[in-house]
Amino acid sequence: MEHEPTAQNCWAPELIYDAQTKQYLIFWATTIPGRFPETEKGGDNNHRIYYVTTRDFKTYSETKLLLEPGFNVIDSTIIQAGGKWVMFLKNETKNPPEKNIRISTADRPEGPWSPASDAITGKYWAEGPTAVQIGEWWYLYFDKYTEGKYGALRSKDLKNWEDISSQLRYPRGLRHGTVFAVEPEILKTLLANENTQ
Repeated sequence: MEHEPTAQNCWAPELIYDAQTKQYLIFWATTIPGRFPETEKGGDNNHRIYYVTTRDFKTYSETKLLLEPGFNVIDSTIIQAGGKWVMFLKNETKNPPEKNIRISTADRPEGPWSPASDAITGKYWAEGPTAVQIGEWWYLYFDKYTEGKYGALRSKDLKNWEDISSQLRYPRGLRHGTVFAVEPEILKTLLANENTQ
């Protein structure tokens, strides 16, 4: 955001690879004072999701706006599902409080992105989503950060969600995380050591 001298931050960067265009898309949340004044009220920032693309991590595209949902937004993550790109995002509105996870979809990672869905998480405050497909289920993990614990939802269609938070086992003190695949031997070692920390 060096071209935005008043930018206050760059939060929660993530990246995805688009095999069709053979490039990486790096995205994050930034607030720029005065940029979206309609949501810059009551102590709220005006975060929006921005991005750059790169093929080699040496040269980068111009920074562009990726998502403007009409509210303060942070903690986005993107997956590919059924020919669509799906973004999970946090509505960071402070007044009145939202602090929930929503979904937007697009045909391409650069958008345009659909209007955000209604909240898929409950009355608790949630952030830091990460998603993975295992078999026929999609699982969404997230930080119930004011409660000091983790939550999880699952869905077969990315529309109807079941809360399975009570089934989770997670390391004490866990905060935002990312799901990724590891070799069976690495998993075996991690599981063998899970109670030694």
